[in-house]
Amino acid sequence: MATITLEGNAINTNGDLPSVGSTAPEFSLTKNDLSDVGLADFAGKRKIINIVPSLDTGICATSTEKFNQALNDLDNVVVLVVSADLPFASARFCEAQNIDKAVTLSMIRGKKFAKDYGQLIVDGPLAGLSARAVLVLDADNTVLHAEQVPEIVQEPDYDAALAVLK
Repeated sequence: MATITLEGNAINTNGDLPSVGSTAPEFSLTKNDLSDVGLADFAGKRKIINIVPSLDTGICATSTEKFNQALNDLDNVVVLVVSADLPFASARFCEAQNIDKAVTLSMIRGKKFAKDYGQLIVDGPLAGLSARAVLVLDADNTVLHAEQVPEIVQEPDYDAALAVLK
């Protein structure tokens, strides 16, 4: 269990992020077109998994935009943005914010992803959503970088995440 904060107030997740050097767990999440995908669908690509509570918040939107922009300078990388948002809301967000490279994925069909990745918030006002975290995986899904953002209203360390891909 990880303890993080929401505006300085302690809240807890159900576990911990996969550690650097471990293999990321397979998952099934829903794309904006309502199809389900997993890590296997991105085989051979390096991955940034940007885990956010909801795209409908400023920090989540900013991190999605920054990682989407970073794809202009990276080869063989996909950004997967995971949230509890409905695919319809994610599609509207992507259109409104010109998110044209990052892939938004929804936990609409279950919280298994958040549980398996140790990111399910188990108490406090955001219980049931995922905490904010960033994982970077190589093409074989080995974790190269893992950041559990300690304060939900804080942005992740973009430079540290992107540095392992350059």
